[in-house]
Amino acid sequence: GHLEISLAALDNIGLEEIWWLVSPGNPLKSDEDQNTYDQRYKSALNIVSDDRIIVSDLEKKLKTRFTVDTIKELKSEYPSYDFVWLMGADNLAQFDQWKEWKTIANTVPIAIFNRPSYSKANNDSIAAKALQEYKIDQADIRNLYQLKPPAWSFYEATYNPTSSTALRNKIK
Repeated sequence: GHLEISLAALDNIGLEEIWWLVSPGNPLKSDEDQNTYDQRYKSALNIVSDDRIIVSDLEKKLKTRFTVDTIKELKSEYPSYDFVWLMGADNLAQFDQWKEWKTIANTVPIAIFNRPSYSKANNDSIAAKALQEYKIDQADIRNLYQLKPPAWSFYEATYNPTSSTALRNKIK
């Protein structure tokens, strides 16, 4: 799913590269629901075959666990870069539970990618409703990185139904 979203973003948003920020741990998941950091990092390295996708341990190095903190560090460290935050619609459904989610939305443009059974989050989630006036049409997503936040778009042409939780449970 992450690879499909990354390739779609590279092809359709016009990004030069994608950074996969392997998190030391998702604050919204218990430790039992996550593989170890090393397992997740090695898995990401094994999945990526496109040189434009960079697997990064930046969050581990920065000791950040929350997206808002990571984005603040990225913007400070790379002030000339235009960042776009990529996430699946499953995350949009719970985005309002993220630490300082409104700050995130006001700091970087966001591209939301379709996940089967989560598409309703595009319109029905608390965050989507709160940010509705800043939503741009998918036809204009190529310009997303140039827009002043808050700005976001929903990209419907990704369909991977695979759940990382289901994959982890299958492996266990």
